[in-house]
Amino acid sequence: MKTKGLLLVAAVSWLFFTNAVHAQKGIRIGYIDMGYILENVPEYNEASSELETKVQKWKVEIEAELKEVEEMRKDLNNERVLLTKELIEEREEDIFFKEKEILEYQQKRFGPNGDLFIQKKRLVQPVQDQVFVAVQEIAKNKKYDFVFDKSADLVMLYSADRFDISDQVLLRINRASKRKQLNSKKDKKALERAEKRNVEQETEISDRDRAAQKRLSERELLLKERKIQRDSIRAAKKKEFEARRARLLELQKRKKDSINALKTQKENLKNNDSSSGSDND
Repeated sequence: MKTKGLLLVAAVSWLFFTNAVHAQKGIRIGYIDMGYILENVPEYNEASSELETKVQKWKVEIEAELKEVEEMRKDLNNERVLLTKELIEEREEDIFFKEKEILEYQQKRFGPNGDLFIQKKRLVQPVQDQVFVAVQEIAKNKKYDFVFDKSADLVMLYSADRFDISDQVLLRINRASKRKQLNSKKDKKALERAEKRNVEQETEISDRDRAAQKRLSERELLLKERKIQRDSIRAAKKKEFEARRARLLELQKRKKDSINALKTQKENLKNNDSSSGSDND
């Protein structure tokens, strides 16, 4: 599972890198939140509530069995001094088998392949199938290149709300549910016409989104080119300033060296004159 998650993260990283390099191609990435969708599907919530009732019943049964084992152990400890070795071993064996039965029951209900896991899978599967169909339709109509599930193994470090198509998926699932409930051909035809109009509107919105994305990409490319140009001008000016500064420092150094040389020369002449006067005396 961890490896799968890492592979998905690597795939998404590659996709975003590709999107950055080829922004002008307008790669469209969408995502859904399966947890959010499940919470808003009435049929799933009803079935989930029924399953939760069963789960609470199983927990009560297990707690009652554990309490019984605790009572058996307590009685054994209180009566141990009155019992023979054989009777103690027999009672301990009864406790051991009782605990084993409870453990097996726990595994049957809550284990990796237990009733809870199986029933949750059965509960989620129909909704997942509907989500899959809805995602295929939305991705085709809106020209999405990739659609991910935010609540799965995929780790999303950031996700803009405008790419969340969960509500659109819910809308299609609810439409399918309504379609099943309609009996007359007239009502079904009216629903089909409404859905067709919605698809056409979605297509129009998708076209507008693509045009807006293209304009945004072009603007980003223009801004990037301007930034490169500004950076180039700044670098040239900085280089020119550094060269001019170096020349000024060099001139100042030469001037200072010349002054120091003249001072040294005067001091040497003065010292020589002093030495000559002393010799004459």
